[in-house]
Amino acid sequence: MTIHNPPARTLRLSADDNVVVAGEKIEKGTALSEGIVTRQRIPFGHKVATRAIAPGEPVYKFGQIIGFASKPVEPGDWVHTDNCDMGPEHGAFERDYQFAQAAPRTAFVPEGQRATFEGFRRSNGKVGTRNYLGILTSVNCSATVAKYMAEAINRSGVLDDFPTIDGIVPFVHGTGCAMDTDGEGFVILRRTQWGYTSNPNLGGALLVGLGCEAFQIGRMKEAYGVTDTETFQTMTIQEIGGTKKMIEWGVERIKEMLPIVARAKRETVPASELMLALQCGGSDGYSGITANPALGVAADILVRNGGTAILSETPEIYGAEHLLTRRAVSREVGEKLIERIKWWEDYTGRNRGEMNNNPSPGNKAGGLTTILEKSLGAAAKGGTTALTAVYEYAEPVTEKGFVFMDTPGFDPVSATGQVAGGANVLCFTTGRGSAYGCKPVPSIKLATNTPMYERMADDMDINCGDILEGVSLEEKGDAIFREVLAVASGKRSKSEELGYGDNEFVPWQVGAVM
Repeated sequence: MTIHNPPARTLRLSADDNVVVAGEKIEKGTALSEGIVTRQRIPFGHKVATRAIAPGEPVYKFGQIIGFASKPVEPGDWVHTDNCDMGPEHGAFERDYQFAQAAPRTAFVPEGQRATFEGFRRSNGKVGTRNYLGILTSVNCSATVAKYMAEAINRSGVLDDFPTIDGIVPFVHGTGCAMDTDGEGFVILRRTQWGYTSNPNLGGALLVGLGCEAFQIGRMKEAYGVTDTETFQTMTIQEIGGTKKMIEWGVERIKEMLPIVARAKRETVPASELMLALQCGGSDGYSGITANPALGVAADILVRNGGTAILSETPEIYGAEHLLTRRAVSREVGEKLIERIKWWEDYTGRNRGEMNNNPSPGNKAGGLTTILEKSLGAAAKGGTTALTAVYEYAEPVTEKGFVFMDTPGFDPVSATGQVAGGANVLCFTTGRGSAYGCKPVPSIKLATNTPMYERMADDMDINCGDILEGVSLEEKGDAIFREVLAVASGKRSKSEELGYGDNEFVPWQVGAVM
C-alpha cells in the first residue's frame, strides 16, 4: 500500500519571492506544494528556496530584497545565515527613495461616530489611560532615595484609601552626570525627563536629584518655563540636608499629592485622544506575517478615528524606509526620515558596528536572517495610512495620524522615548516571547504564533497565530483595536497583572561618558 502524504504547509508572501516560509517543522525530503523537495530540515518559521539563487543574487521575501545569496542556493534549500547575508556592501544597495508619491488619503470616521474610551481628562486637555504618581531622578545618585520613597508609601498602606490611583512609580536610570551639558545626550535626557513628567498617565510627579550633577533640575525647569506646583515638586539631597531628610520630604510631598491626584475620574472621551506606541521585540519569522500587520490594521483603525500611532526603532526599519518615504505627506517629512537613517549609518560606523548587528541570536533562531528581513516585517506595524511627521527621540508628538519617532531598536529604550513623546497606551508584538511592561503606560502583548502564546499565556494578551489558521488580518486588527480601547478604559493588561514596568524606564544614552 502506498501512502501519499499531503505537501507540507508553506506560505508564499509575494509572487516575486524566491523563498516561502515554513508553516510547520518540515523534515528533509518532504515534497512541498511549490513542486520542490526539501534538501534539509526546515524549522518552523524559516525560509526554503523555491528556485536556484546564484551567489550575489537577491533573496526576495514580501516582494522585497531581504539579502543576497552568499553561496549557491538550490531549490529546496534552507535559506538562512549560512547562505544569505547583507552582501559585500552590508546593505548599502540602492533604495528608491521616492517622496510623497503614494501618500494615501485617509477616510476618517465622522466625529459623531468615532470610537470612545474611558480616560482621565487632565487640566491641560490631554487624556490619560492611567493615573500614576511618578518619582523621577535627575541622576543615578538620587535613584536610591526615589526607590525608598516609593517603598515607604507602598508599605504604609495609604494607597488603599485612593483606589483611583494606579500606584507610585520610581523612574530611575543610570546617567545624569559625566556628560556634555551642551551635547546631544544631555538634550535627549532633558526631553525624556520632561516628557515623562508631563505624560497624561501621571497625575503628579516628584523630580529629585543630588545637587551637583551635570543634569541640573533648575536648568530643566528654566528650559521648559515651569515652576513647582501642588502636583509637581522638586528637591535635591544636598539642598535638603541628606538622605534621610530627602526621603522624609518625598514621603510627605506624596501624601499631600495623593488626594489631589485622586480627584481625577474617568470620563467618556473620543479615541482621537489615544496615542498608541507600536513596539516589537523577540521577533520571529512570523512577526511580519501575523502580529505586525494585524497591529498595522489596528493602527489604521485608530488613525481613521482621529488618533495617533507612533512607529519607532529606526534600526529596525532599515531596508524598509523607502516604503515609508512614499507614504510621507510631504517631501520634507520623507527627507527627515532618511536624515535619521543616515545618522544611524554614521553612528554605528563611528562605534565600529554595522546596521546588520541586528537581528539578535533569538531573532535568527526564530527565522529572521538579516536586518532587511526583520525591518520589512517590523514596518508592517505602521499600517497603510500617510506618514504625517517624523520626530527625534522623546520629542513631544503633536501631529495626529501615523508618525515616526527615531529611537534605537532596544525595546525599553525605544518605548521610553515614545512615552516621553506622549504615548498613553502601547502594543508590543513578540514571536519568541518578550517579557515586558511599561509603567505608566499599559502594554498589550501580541503573540505572533500559537505555540508560544500557549506556552506563555500568562504574559500574552492576544494570540495572532490563528491568522495562520485562516483568521483574517482585518478581523484580528479589529480585535486588537477593541482591546486597546478596553485597556485604555482601565482593563489591566497581562504585564500589568504581573507587575512589570518599574524597571523599564531606560533613557537613550548618546555620547561619551566623561
